[in-house]
Amino acid sequence: MLRSHTAVAWYLDGARTHVSLAGDPVAAVVVRPSGDALHVFANEADRLLAEELGVASDLEVVRVPWHEPLVAAGVDALDGLDALDETDAAADLRAARAALLPAELVRYRALCREVAEAMTDAALAASPADSERVVAARLSGDLAARGIDPLVTLVAGRSRLAHRHPLPTDAPLGDRAMLVVCGRRHGLIANATRWLRFGPAAAPDPAETDAARRILDVEAAFLDATVHGARLADVFATGTAAYGSHGFDPHEWTRHHQGGAAGYAGRDPRAVPGIPDVVQLGQPFAWNPTAPGAKVEDTVLVGADGVEVLTVDPRWPTVAVAGRERPADLQRD
Repeated sequence: MLRSHTAVAWYLDGARTHVSLAGDPVAAVVVRPSGDALHVFANEADRLLAEELGVASDLEVVRVPWHEPLVAAGVDALDGLDALDETDAAADLRAARAALLPAELVRYRALCREVAEAMTDAALAASPADSERVVAARLSGDLAARGIDPLVTLVAGRSRLAHRHPLPTDAPLGDRAMLVVCGRRHGLIANATRWLRFGPAAAPDPAETDAARRILDVEAAFLDATVHGARLADVFATGTAAYGSHGFDPHEWTRHHQGGAAGYAGRDPRAVPGIPDVVQLGQPFAWNPTAPGAKVEDTVLVGADGVEVLTVDPRWPTVAVAGRERPADLQRD
């Protein structure tokens, strides 16, 4: 029984499974040896079938009244087999959807590129006097116009850079700002963080510049370790150990999550110590090492020759780190 947005959107080839971004899916899938059954609220069924499920027309459709559970709680056997909830097969399902299929990868590349473009556009349109909410509105609107659900849109101006998850406020950007996006389309989620700075190029605080550069070295440790066949726990241990190696508090990693595998969830899964998942070829990741006033995040894809950065806009300035082009601050006069 597949019940979550992550599992249902994946199984239904990228179908939109929500009405409210904050709500539960309006559909569930019961996967059976004799054929799959789509349980969908009756008032959503016609739209879902017409607009989201053209390639899944062979599903048995069970129209459920809006006031009843999508899948009855008492169901305990299907085709003579015990029913299994997706939470009881979480690791196996993650492994099944980890490596993107060719059609998924085409969609994902386009999504990641457009998220990066929207972030560049928002940064180029911003001014120091703009409030964080104004910038977030422009960014969210641009994403929505591209058919991308803005699941997360964070903006921090100078006065709020200490916050790792800065929900936008009325505070002005000031001379430095951070933008963060998690955008979803076709069920897939792209993640990226960008920094911009206003004023003369010679003005940046040397300590800020140094921290921003060193956090890229920490990220490089994560990326270098993210190779086919590696245990995710070992990748995590390598990346978190790099904080102390590059002049940060060795415990800095405990103050914010570090990211992990990506795809049909913002992190699928979020990496934690000891996690047993194994890195697969064709699997996306989004690491986001952070320290006070410093953060980096892009969505990448694991290939045979290393990771490929997907959230790329050639208009954004970069700096070479460990053989990769990584985002620098966008300097605005």
